Amino acid sequence: MKRIITLTVNPAIDKSTTVASIKPHSKLRCTAPVYEAGGGGINVSKVLKELGSSSLCMYMAGGPTGIHLKELIDSTAIAQHIIPIKGWVRENLAVTDTSNNQQYRFGMPGPSITENEWKNTLRDLESELSAGDFVVASGSLCPGMPIDFYAKVAHVVAKKKGKLILDTSGEALIEGAKAKVYLLKPNLNELATLCNVTSITYLELETYAKEFLKNNSCEILIVSLGAQGALLVTKDIFAKIPAPVVHQKSTIGAGDSMVAGMVFGLSQEKSFTEMAQFGIACGTAATMTEGTQLCKKKDVDKLYKWILSNTLT
Repeated sequence: MKRIITLTVNPAIDKSTTVASIKPHSKLRCTAPVYEAGGGGINVSKVLKELGSSSLCMYMAGGPTGIHLKELIDSTAIAQHIIPIKGWVRENLAVTDTSNNQQYRFGMPGPSITENEWKNTLRDLESELSAGDFVVASGSLCPGMPIDFYAKVAHVVAKKKGKLILDTSGEALIEGAKAKVYLLKPNLNELATLCNVTSITYLELETYAKEFLKNNSCEILIVSLGAQGALLVTKDIFAKIPAPVVHQKSTIGAGDSMVAGMVFGLSQEKSFTEMAQFGIACGTAATMTEGTQLCKKKDVDKLYKWILSNTLT
């Protein structure tokens, strides 16, 4: 099995709580908060652990919240490589109103990063990489980081003959997609942006997806379609992967769970179609759990069997 390295440059401590009712200008009595290690790559490492796989979890961290984050990851027994920074790791907050079960999520921007700090991240990544390793770069960038940081990551991975899976958004995605990426996971709106059009209909998906692959150094394109599943596109494959209908409890972590399932499939040398199917199973399973919980292996296994029997290629 190939080694998997996850890279999180803007990790977070996800703090969640509940309250009987949310209303303005009042002191709201919340339940005791739950703290969890968060951020795209960290979530991917947590799901890989749940699936029975190992990974090296690389992330930038500093301040008392950085110490707390390390302690949270220590408790999961996931291997860590911390790149020290001066700024404090951000804290996100999720509050659920128990009167109507609506959840309010507050995401913070993260600490400001210096040039030396983000360059240290690239150097540390290069030192850890070996030929054939998978690198999952996932999540947002911190303030102060160059918008083409993920493109720089792609160059490092290519230099060491690794394979990069990129899952980000906005300008970081646009710049990162210009570099050599093994697998890219945009949603429909992000694919439209990458193709320089305002929107893409389902009837146009195949045309634009294949055009993107033709014009960019990307081997596998997975277009996330939310509850409808995903589209798998390579130079030889165009397949719609359905997602099972389940009782959704929370969509938090579904995208990270999907990415984890895909890189797990790749590391197990599954076919591209099986890899995408397993990713959909993991993403769907994550919606069956409460709050910020990620997918559970028992749910993944059941959903994967359903998807295998319901995919048309």
